[in-house]
Amino acid sequence: MAARIILFTGKGGVGKTSVAAASARRAAREGRRTLVVSTDAAHSLGDVLGVAIGDEVTAVGDGLDALQIDGRAELTRHWGAVRTWATRSLVARGVDRVSADELTVPPGLEELLSLLRLVELQRRGDHDVIVVDCAPSGETLRLLSFPDIAHWWLQRIAPREDELLGAARPIARALLGIGLPEGDVTAEIHRLMESLLAIRALLVDHERVSVRLVATADQVVIEETRRTFTALALYGVATDAVVINRLFPDDVGAYFAAWRERQQARMAEIGDAFAPLPILRAPYFDHEVVGADALDRLGAALYPQAPVSDRLYVGAAREFTVDGDRAELRIAVPFADREDVRLRRSGAELIVDVAGRRRTVLLPAAVADYRPSAATVDGGVLRITLQAPAPTDSR
Repeated sequence: MAARIILFTGKGGVGKTSVAAASARRAAREGRRTLVVSTDAAHSLGDVLGVAIGDEVTAVGDGLDALQIDGRAELTRHWGAVRTWATRSLVARGVDRVSADELTVPPGLEELLSLLRLVELQRRGDHDVIVVDCAPSGETLRLLSFPDIAHWWLQRIAPREDELLGAARPIARALLGIGLPEGDVTAEIHRLMESLLAIRALLVDHERVSVRLVATADQVVIEETRRTFTALALYGVATDAVVINRLFPDDVGAYFAAWRERQQARMAEIGDAFAPLPILRAPYFDHEVVGADALDRLGAALYPQAPVSDRLYVGAAREFTVDGDRAELRIAVPFADREDVRLRRSGAELIVDVAGRRRTVLLPAAVADYRPSAATVDGGVLRITLQAPAPTDSR
């Protein structure tokens, strides 16, 4: 049976790694064979667990294994031939070797290839649950566009590859003084592109894979979390919960009392912004969340009832699809009628009022200038159609 995969991401500094590690320990205590994996280039999973781990699966507790994926090693496995050819070509054109070596690695490729390792881990079948400490949300979202690039390349370029390269080789040698890639390089590119499609198939498997967004009750963090939520929906990735970390307790004292009041006020806004997703809450502990005891306290606070591996929300909380100059946003609105819905735009935000409850959706940059043209409510789902602006006449 394929493993259940839960990916944790969020703005840097919100405690994402601690939440992922605590969730993994909790899943193991619930009797699930669990693997916690870090794909973040700035690994801190071993530090949080309080044990030494590396690029091989290591037992770190009863029923719990851990792994910090080495992005450089994955780069060598999947990009070595391409990198060697590209470096040689750049050096031949006068670029120094150190710079050439760096230029041959597209931004985000190491993190992307770390995700590819997840496909292998799931297929291996050694674990019931795989908990993933992903890169911060901005980097994670950038990676989600790569499989679409791979699909375009395989559909448009690969079928004509021999024809295009055959025509280009003599031109490249005559004008640029370099050779175009040979068979081993293009074969590696083919394998990588196919692998990227496997990543997409994994990420959009809603039965097995979901994201949990980690945030704090701070305005800047919540804004980025909302953008991440919408963008994940745009790429068809399911989000099944939002974790609000570091909430001050009642007895926080006079010094932090005003801060706690602001957190509590924002919690109501957070509930509205992400409804109907469940909101998991974790307190601000009186010491650093490092080591088994502290992580177990955090895990107990996050999951007082539902098992970690459950799909905490099933349904179209928010889905976004784009088809040319038309986009459709679907939002779950239980028990609402069309008459209850009001829409308006404010900059890149789409403000949706449903029966007196307001939700603000930050539109992805790709459709930020689209305008709502229609809205319907059917089966508890609000469907909003957005249309691209008409092209301006340049004459």
